[in-house]
Amino acid sequence: MTIKNQVLEIAREARAASYILARVSTSLKNKALLRMAEELVRETRNLIAENARDIKDARRKGLSAAMIDRLTLKKATVEGIAKGLEEVAALPDPVGKVTSMWRRPNGLLVGRMRIPLGVIGIIYESRPNVTADAAALCLKSGNAVILRGGSEAIHSNRAIATILRRVLKEVGIPESAIQIIPMTDREAVHEMLQLEEYIDLIIPRGGEDLIRAVVQASRIPVIKHYKGVCHIFVDAGADTDMALTICMNAKVQRPGVCNAMETLLVHKDTAKTFLPLMAEKYREAGVVLRGCKKTRKILPDAEPAAEEDWYREYLDLILAVRVVDGLDEAIRHIEKYGSLHTEAIITRDYANAQRFLNEVQSSTVLVNASTRFSDGFELGLGAEIGISTTKLHAFGPMGVEELTTTKFIIYGDGQIRS
Repeated sequence: MTIKNQVLEIAREARAASYILARVSTSLKNKALLRMAEELVRETRNLIAENARDIKDARRKGLSAAMIDRLTLKKATVEGIAKGLEEVAALPDPVGKVTSMWRRPNGLLVGRMRIPLGVIGIIYESRPNVTADAAALCLKSGNAVILRGGSEAIHSNRAIATILRRVLKEVGIPESAIQIIPMTDREAVHEMLQLEEYIDLIIPRGGEDLIRAVVQASRIPVIKHYKGVCHIFVDAGADTDMALTICMNAKVQRPGVCNAMETLLVHKDTAKTFLPLMAEKYREAGVVLRGCKKTRKILPDAEPAAEEDWYREYLDLILAVRVVDGLDEAIRHIEKYGSLHTEAIITRDYANAQRFLNEVQSSTVLVNASTRFSDGFELGLGAEIGISTTKLHAFGPMGVEELTTTKFIIYGDGQIRS
């Protein structure tokens, strides 16, 4: 069978399963998720053995230490994956939820009810945990899923998917509700992206190059998240200790993730006292600062920032710093250079906080908190299938509710249209 025909058959089976899964009860979905968690833990030794094959190949191919770290499964990692499935099971089921209801003058009772999207394709890199996380979120929201992980994690992903599918069969849900593309050929991705009759949504998770390639090739709607150019604005009169702590966390705790701060904006009235204190902390943590002219007058050791630095997602211990005249300039800067991901303001001024919340159009906007909270788990979604920086059909971290849509439901009593 050709790759094209294999992928087509996988998509057809997923579509057929999606119709059944949409009717599965909450209790049965939760039972499956809890059994999956148990089986993953029970199969830890096998999962680690399969993962070791991926690690060996990764080292032979010269993958970076950071990539190998993301790829590695340990006993604690598997336990964490299992816990994530248990947390998804504990979430409210969005399917069948009536979100609103109103009565028309003719007596019709009109409402909206949440329903699954159908079949979701996930294309992702490196992290084997995404296999379980994505499958769990799709199962809870009533969607069939087709998983296509990176070639570097093929053995780990297959092993995890085998366990999940086995549990589905055991509890009486079609195992084809969770599908995995078993081959590593890039042709399989291309063929998958053409199947608009069978797949309702594509969610790519990985670097900007991967996401742009998927968007360019896909005939199916794609949830896009190109990059996270996240900002923090330190307002005039902000609490200095709070600002130091938040800005340190946002840049240093995990610099290689999409919700890390990449640009620090500081009010001119605060800059002379705040920036030297902040720079000292960053220097101790190994952070390289790239500043505007006003910043470099205060911090002569900072590297000069070029225009492209304001657009850049460093994913490293590098930070762009700009001194601004006030809130208006900070908002204008974010509008021009931001990626609609996450922005924060540190302020004691309630009016400025409200203006920032209302006027900044990014998917997550925070007051007096780190950008690192832009995460499905941290925001109470249980887990996330990705972060959308486009406004259709979801915006920001996506949990189970964002994997549904709504249909109209109407109760009548014999009404006809005249």
